[in-house]
Amino acid sequence: MKKIALAAALSLAASTAFAGGMATPVMEPAPMVTETVKTSSSAGGLVVPLLLLLVLAAAAASN
Repeated sequence: MKKIALAAALSLAASTAFAGGMATPVMEPAPMVTETVKTSSSAGGLVVPLLLLLVLAAAAASN
């Protein structure tokens, strides 16, 4: 009789554990890697050397 009562108690305890069913898994979004590309004008690298040459030419012409 004790075995039947123990089996009944265990079966009731086990059935309440599954009462809610399976929860849907929560998937975290994958981290996105973004690359930032600096865009500059096409003549951006030429302005400073041209100004330097202009200053040197003006200094040479004044002597």
